[in-house]
Amino acid sequence: MPMPVVLSVLAHPDDAEFLCAGTLIRLASLGWTVHLATMTPGDCGSAELEPEAIAAIRRAEGAAAAAVIGATYHCVEERDLRVAYTESALEKVVRLLRTTRADLILTHSPADYHLDHEMCSTLTRAAAFAAAVPNFQDRSGRLAPLEHVPHLYYCDPLEGVDALGREVPPTFRIDISGVIDQKATMLAAHASQREWLLRHHGVDHYIVAMREWSQRRGAEAGVDFAEGFRQHLGHSYPRNNWLAELLGTCGR
Repeated sequence: MPMPVVLSVLAHPDDAEFLCAGTLIRLASLGWTVHLATMTPGDCGSAELEPEAIAAIRRAEGAAAAAVIGATYHCVEERDLRVAYTESALEKVVRLLRTTRADLILTHSPADYHLDHEMCSTLTRAAAFAAAVPNFQDRSGRLAPLEHVPHLYYCDPLEGVDALGREVPPTFRIDISGVIDQKATMLAAHASQREWLLRHHGVDHYIVAMREWSQRRGAEAGVDFAEGFRQHLGHSYPRNNWLAELLGTCGR
């Protein structure tokens, strides 16, 4: 019997490595098939290189990060700062879900600092529903619909706050203390981002920043490092917390 499939759908290369890679590592250790997808190839993520040049680098970095845990990287091929809820984008994400046969999906918080993140969250939520609808077909040809709506989870927004600085607390946390070094190795694969983050965000040592955030979520739960999540519990989406059942939760 094939193992279940987990798919992360985040906006940009390195978002998963900041927000949910520890959980992906733990699922991989249980034998799950792991896929990491980004909505864009990070084509605006450089102050020196042209869009297609930095995009090629960042696709390669995404694939290298995924390879650390034997996962597969995908790019939906929307463009930085232009991610929007459109028919074409929705079809692409549905195609991704049907191709990977995703059972459990991790995506961005619906409220975040970056509109690409919020649009990615909306598109992924819609695709999780549409992928199980037989009559929803894309122009590329017929792909078998999913057997059911997959489990859907939202990662923390960056820094745990929305665009107005209001706290967005997780409803549960996953202990990643035993895999934090492997998570850092995955993030380190995104070498092109150090200079960009320093210039545009005023942030250096982005691996240190990831560790500090994971440590903060861990301290809230009485462990060394953790990642926070919320589960989408709307009508027709699964309501049992499969992620918590598999990996346990820590703290309150």
